[in-house]
Amino acid sequence: MQIAILLFDRFTALDAVGPYEILSRAPGAETVFAAESAGAVHNDSGSLTLVADLALDDVPAPDLVIVPGGPGQSAQMDNETLLGWLRRADATSTWTTSVCTGSLLLAAAGLLDGRRATSHWLALEQLKEYGAEPTGERVVTDGKYVTAAGVSSGIDMGLTLLGRIAGDEYAQAVQLLTEYDPQPPYDSGSPAKAPAAVVEEWRGKSRFILR
Repeated sequence: MQIAILLFDRFTALDAVGPYEILSRAPGAETVFAAESAGAVHNDSGSLTLVADLALDDVPAPDLVIVPGGPGQSAQMDNETLLGWLRRADATSTWTTSVCTGSLLLAAAGLLDGRRATSHWLALEQLKEYGAEPTGERVVTDGKYVTAAGVSSGIDMGLTLLGRIAGDEYAQAVQLLTEYDPQPPYDSGSPAKAPAAVVEEWRGKSRFILR
């Protein structure tokens, strides 16, 4: 099974690395990072670099596609090289997935028409513009499409999918070995739980965060 994790300039690191940490442990998995051109790709702060092993043309038919989000997603919404690759890869993939605003790229490629999907809470309503049905759930499965909400939810998506691929017991073992047992000091990880003033402050800044 080949797992292809898409990279583009100004991606959010955990969007890619979270699912990688979980899904790369799937039995028999070959995990590759791919970008429009092979080489170094910088994250959204410019402080971390991942290396794309392969160019998109070198990964014509992955079994599992993972599309991260990040501020750089906006610049890719009309990148036909990237969107065309997503359509071609999706034509033969077993699973097509995204984390955070990566779902907007899947939607822009026409892959989420009429499907339930999620994204970062600040970008959720944008899914409607591309024919998708937004939902605030943390992980959404609609057929072979699995979308995760913001950033950290990519780990949950990875475990959800690993359970489907390798079975619940295997996924539970990976959760145990990675010691994924969240116990955050605050209960403000969604707009439904965070203080209203904090939510409104960042909602007002969304145009700066997502671009």
